[in-house]
Amino acid sequence: MAHTLYDLKPAFQAWLRPAVGRLAAAGVTANQVTLFALIASVAVGAAAIVGIDLLGITWPFLLLPAWLPVRMAMNAIDGMLAREFGQRSPIGAYLNELSDIVSDAALYLPFAFVAPFGPWSVVLVVLAAWISEMAGALGPLVGTTRRYDGPMGKSDRALVFGALGLCVGLAGALPPALFWAMPAITALIGWNIVNRVCRGAAAARTRR
Repeated sequence: MAHTLYDLKPAFQAWLRPAVGRLAAAGVTANQVTLFALIASVAVGAAAIVGIDLLGITWPFLLLPAWLPVRMAMNAIDGMLAREFGQRSPIGAYLNELSDIVSDAALYLPFAFVAPFGPWSVVLVVLAAWISEMAGALGPLVGTTRRYDGPMGKSDRALVFGALGLCVGLAGALPPALFWAMPAITALIGWNIVNRVCRGAAAARTRR
């Protein structure tokens, strides 16, 4: 079985639950959290691109390891607010899925400006991530749950890109051998897509 950091989600949610309760009591909604995470992700990605491409500085990449764990927490918080505090809505479901893929693109694309990666290898990661999330979101369409199978799911990608952002932000350059990191990430996401499709289809068959 291909494990993923998503397997730690129940424990992570338990840790967040008191804070989620306070947010709900304060009138914060799931959609507000989702929109804030989207806007902040785009801002962080834009800062990294402007820094490296226009200003020739790499320290804005340090925003990535700082923001990505917060984004993961906010992804958990909006879901908990929706499920546990009666905030589920059709527009919220659309917003949740669409904001995730836009945020992924915003946070990964700055690496297209970092040697030795280049644009094509990073764009392939973005496309693979989009297909992966689509494969997961299609679970309910075939009669099963939303799929989060790994490897290299959203949480795993956050860890990897946060580490890469830390390296770029501190060192300003990466060794040429890391060129293979993006193809490797793409291959792992491909495995993830196969797992989500196959396991989703198998789970749907058992429900009939």
